[in-house]
Amino acid sequence: MSKREKKVKAVPIWLGILVFILAVIVGAASKVFIKPAWAKQYAIQWSDEIGTRKTDLDYGEGAANKFDLYLPKDNTHASYGLVVYLHAGGFTSGDKAGDKEMLSWLCSKGYVAAGINYTLRTDVNSASVLSQSNEIKAAIPIVIEEAEKAGYHIDKLTMAGGSAGHCLAMIYTYRDGAQAPVPVVLTFGAVGPSCFYQEDWGIYGLDQNDEACAGMFSVMAGVEITAQEIQDKTYLEKVKPIAAAEWVSSNPVPSVVAYGTCDKVQPYLGSLRLKAALEENNVDFQYFELPHSGHGLQNDDTVNRQWMEAIETYLERYMPVR
Repeated sequence: MSKREKKVKAVPIWLGILVFILAVIVGAASKVFIKPAWAKQYAIQWSDEIGTRKTDLDYGEGAANKFDLYLPKDNTHASYGLVVYLHAGGFTSGDKAGDKEMLSWLCSKGYVAAGINYTLRTDVNSASVLSQSNEIKAAIPIVIEEAEKAGYHIDKLTMAGGSAGHCLAMIYTYRDGAQAPVPVVLTFGAVGPSCFYQEDWGIYGLDQNDEACAGMFSVMAGVEITAQEIQDKTYLEKVKPIAAAEWVSSNPVPSVVAYGTCDKVQPYLGSLRLKAALEENNVDFQYFELPHSGHGLQNDDTVNRQWMEAIETYLERYMPVR
C-alpha cells in the first residue's frame, strides 16, 4: 500500500479547525496596513453632516444577525444604489464596525451603505463559509426593506468586502445575485478566496496532505469531506457552493478585484482562476495584481491607488448618483 493510499481514512475535524485557525492568525496579522496620504479620502470619519446611521438592526434570530445602515443626507432622489460592504476576519473574527470609515465614504458619495455581521466560526459552533453566505443571502432583502422604510427606494445593488468579506460578497453576487430583490450591478473587493482546488492551497501544505486538505475544506464548506474525496476529485462538488469563481457564468456581473502575489493567507493561484472565469464570461472587470504584496496589499502603493480609483470609476459607471 502506498503512503498516499494510507491517508484514506476518516478526517478528524480538529485538524481542519486547527489549520483554519492558523490561517486566521496569519490573516489577522496582515490584513491591516498603514494607509498612505492618498488613501485618507476613502476613510471618512462619520458625522451627521453625511447623513443618518442606524446600527444593530436585526435580520435574523442569531446573535450576530445584525446590520448597520448608512443613509445619505440628500433624500430627494427617486431611487438609490445600495452598497453592502462585508467585513474581513478570516471567517472567525471581525465586525461591521471595523468598516465604519469605508461605509461613511460610500454614504458621503450618495449611496445607501450597509455593513452586515454574520455568525463567526468558533470552537463551539459549526459556522462555515456556507452558513455565513446563506446568512448574507437572508439579510439582503431585509436591508433593502429597512432602507425603503426610511424613504430610500433601492433600485440597484453593489456587493463588496475585504478578505473573508470579499469572498462572501462574491458568493452572493455570482451564486445568488440573479435572485436578488434588485439587480446586482457590481462587485468589488480584495484578497477574498474565490475557489477551493487542493493544488492551489500550497501555502498551508494542503496540496501535499489529503487529510489536512479534507479537514480544512470540510470546515469551510460545512460538509464532511474525506481524504478519498480529495483524491478522486469528488470534493469539488461539495465545495462548489462556496467557490465564487465557479458561479461567474450564472451572474457575470462587472467586478473590480485586487490580489497580492505574495499572499500567505489565501492562495494567489486561486485568484488566477477567478480572473480566467471573468475573462471566459466576457465580464467587464478590472483585475489588479500587486507583485510585492501579501494579504494586506501593503507594498504596491501605485497599484493599490489604481485599484481604488477603478472602484470609484465603476461605481460611477454602474451606480450613478442622480
